[in-house]
Amino acid sequence: MIHGEKAHSRYFSEDAFKKLTGDNKELMIIPEANHVDLYYNKDIIPFDKIEQFFIENLK
Repeated sequence: MIHGEKAHSRYFSEDAFKKLTGDNKELMIIPEANHVDLYYNKDIIPFDKIEQFFIENLK
């Protein structure tokens, strides 16, 4: 799960993450980002981490 540090809806991801089971989960909070930043600000979107997660977990 990826969420912006300053997003008003951040708690949605934090609450859902706490309910997830398994060891292949990760919650990334992007510093200084709000909700909308993660739609268009390509400089802060962690594409490398997203790619690595899919490579490791979608076999």
